Amino acid sequence: MSGGKMDADVSVIGLGRVGLPLALAFAGHGLRVIGIERDPARLDALRAGTMPFDEPGAQEALDAALGAGLLEFSCAVPDAARAASVVITIGTPSFTHLEIDIRDIRAVIDELLPVIRGRSLILRSTVAPGTTEFVAGYLQQKRGLVPGRDVFVAHVPERIATGRFFEEIETLPIIVGGLESASTQRAVDLFSCFGGRIVPTSPVQAELAKIWANIVRYADFALPNLLMMDCERYGANVFDVIELINRDYPRGGIARPGFTAGTCLRKDFAFSEERSNAPGMLLAVSRVNESVPHFLVEGIKRRIGPLAGLKIGVLGLAFKRDTDDERDSLAHKLIRLLERELADVAVHDPFVATPTLGFEEAVRDADVVVVAANHSAFDGLEPLELIYKLAKPDCVVVDPWNTFGIAQVFAGPDEAGSRKEML
Repeated sequence: MSGGKMDADVSVIGLGRVGLPLALAFAGHGLRVIGIERDPARLDALRAGTMPFDEPGAQEALDAALGAGLLEFSCAVPDAARAASVVITIGTPSFTHLEIDIRDIRAVIDELLPVIRGRSLILRSTVAPGTTEFVAGYLQQKRGLVPGRDVFVAHVPERIATGRFFEEIETLPIIVGGLESASTQRAVDLFSCFGGRIVPTSPVQAELAKIWANIVRYADFALPNLLMMDCERYGANVFDVIELINRDYPRGGIARPGFTAGTCLRKDFAFSEERSNAPGMLLAVSRVNESVPHFLVEGIKRRIGPLAGLKIGVLGLAFKRDTDDERDSLAHKLIRLLERELADVAVHDPFVATPTLGFEEAVRDADVVVVAANHSAFDGLEPLELIYKLAKPDCVVVDPWNTFGIAQVFAGPDEAGSRKEML
């Protein structure tokens, strides 16, 4: 016995930054899509034809999907079973003690239990190793649904960078971790519409591939950050050292520092920490990135003393260049640390929805200005010159990204000017 009528091709549960672009992409390929979302404000915006966040091409895709009648919305999880395939893209946060919280996934599955028979159930969000098998076992335990016969379970990890969804959904290889051959084939049939190369594998290998691809990126971020801290300790310039490492040397390749590392930093390390053979190494990489805001605050204090009552302009809240995505951005941690020092923090970001000040208001009469996100609006010497025009005469600029091009993490007006002439 099936779960009832099917009048759609695919449903997507969770219309956040992973789920909503995916739903729009399915509709863009002619599939009938049901989007499931709990947030009534987000649903109202989508039904009115308004994207709730910035993703290049998404507004046009939403307009087209609604105009073609290929996309509808619901707040009821059981409505997802009106589709042959159900894709879950809800969040998978972590508890404090390096343990993954699967309560949201389990709650959704509980609502699907009476209606999921005969459908494909595909996990799209990053999940801990063994989660796909847990879901299949849970369905069998609670309803007697046999994978490959009564329900078809797979993990198809999302690996697309923020701001590149509609480009990369068509070009990146698509990993499909089906529980058995029938589940794999169902997921392959669904995701083949995008035209990318399909890579079938087991669920746990798909889960590990996603997690460790992220961890490699975090390690790449952590190494230059660690170098930046060492350079500060020994009185060296990190950008000069990186140039020495990389220039005309075939085994160079270290990136420049920055202090954000993506929205899933703690979660992805927690996924691996639970079952990893190298927890100390993984946790150390994670903590390097998390410690950079502390490093910046302490570096400021070494240069100007106590921060109580001083104005500090923070440029950028997002975790990544030219995006409005501020989930788990370390800029927020930096701001909290500055506020603990009793500083007067003024924030500007040209992209995020969180209310911030204008650029000039944030930097006017500032004692310190910190570049917390490397937005293109901050690139070059023009923003730096405006800062030194509006800020206090002895303002210290903190630019771990080198957005201004002066190749100095901490710089006062004289240091920045001399550095500019050198370069």
